[in-house]
Amino acid sequence: MLGKFFRKPQEEESDRVPPGQYLTKGFPVLTYGATPPVNIEEWEFRVWGLAKPATFTWSDFIALPQHEFTADFHCVTRWSKLDVKWTGIKVTDFMGLIEVDPEAAHVMEHCYGGYTTNISIEDFVREENFFAFKVFGEPLPAEHGGPMRLVVPHLYAWKSAKWINGLEFLNREELGFWERNGYHRRGEPWAEERYSSI
Repeated sequence: MLGKFFRKPQEEESDRVPPGQYLTKGFPVLTYGATPPVNIEEWEFRVWGLAKPATFTWSDFIALPQHEFTADFHCVTRWSKLDVKWTGIKVTDFMGLIEVDPEAAHVMEHCYGGYTTNISIEDFVREENFFAFKVFGEPLPAEHGGPMRLVVPHLYAWKSAKWINGLEFLNREELGFWERNGYHRRGEPWAEERYSSI
């Protein structure tokens, strides 16, 4: 399996590959549950909680400035993919559209299909984070989270929620799906924050 699908990082790549990770030769698809059907014409993105409630259509979102991103991608299941090329919208640009209460300290990411994952405001509002709708120049496939997913390169990939359709702003930490089921609350790859110690 290692030789066919994965390989150990070479010495010149070691500073980009977190401990315990192998480099994938493809782009594995890992999802809990079925891939939800999402129609772009009916797609909506909601904001609520400690933020002024707002709903955005696909056209609203795509009208924001679009950027090309190249980022390494690290899955908690021990594979990494370097130099993934995405097209998307910066989280910081989107945040300029909404009004968030200063009391908000955490975000719950909500998705089509019912998946949730939590992230602190500090980790969420970083310049390198983005909402992706293309990968390697093509529309993001449904199995990889299309039509849109969040990408948070500095955390394990379960924090980069597929099929994202909403942000709930909170004044305290609440746990998402995998966090309630034993995964680490934050998920920082370089510290190997894979599983909860509680």
